[in-house]
Amino acid sequence: MPYEPPTHTVERSIRATTGAKIIAGVDEVGRGAWAGPVTVCAAITGLRRPPVGLTDSKLLSQKRREELAVQLEKWVTAHSLGHASPEEIDELGMTAALRLAATRALDALPVRPDAVILDGKHDYLGDPWRVRTVIKGDQSCVAVAAASVLAKVRRDAMMAELQGEFIDFAFADNAGYPSPVHQAALRELGPTPYHRLSWAYLDALPAWRHLKKIRLSPEAAELESGGQLGFEF
Repeated sequence: MPYEPPTHTVERSIRATTGAKIIAGVDEVGRGAWAGPVTVCAAITGLRRPPVGLTDSKLLSQKRREELAVQLEKWVTAHSLGHASPEEIDELGMTAALRLAATRALDALPVRPDAVILDGKHDYLGDPWRVRTVIKGDQSCVAVAAASVLAKVRRDAMMAELQGEFIDFAFADNAGYPSPVHQAALRELGPTPYHRLSWAYLDALPAWRHLKKIRLSPEAAELESGGQLGFEF
């Protein structure tokens, strides 16, 4: 399906209105998975022309994402990744876990960005970062699109590494999202050490419901209506 390529429009606007010179695009992957970390990539691209075909990772085939990721790693000015583990997601809730992963990614950059373009409408990052949220930024902004591809490819590879240990869950195919094979394995075998145990899917698994963790933080119920039952392959 044809799509409009991302541009530097938002980045130019931030530069013009705030004086920021170093701007990072930030995107996450794994928010709706039942297993594995949530992963955030921060990418700095400048205003150079991006590789042909760059767009939101979800619009690309796995093969094309992996090809682009190889190009992007050489093309971007800088990039870094941050992760929040299933245990941290269970303890903190998704919003705080996203903030933790994004902060880890930004702190790992070789230079500190003056501003951040964050995909979506919700600023889960906050102070001290200067943030511009952009709905569908992974389709419209070059730096965010680059971060989208790099985050997706890296997290998919991390989940594929678990395939040998937990072959019945088919993590190499579903990346921890609730595919039919994944759900069937959960019903029969119960959650792995990489599953998020504070989530509502355990309520539908009577044999394993006793493993559910209850968050006591103010954000305890934050994700229950936030898409955890969705699919994102």
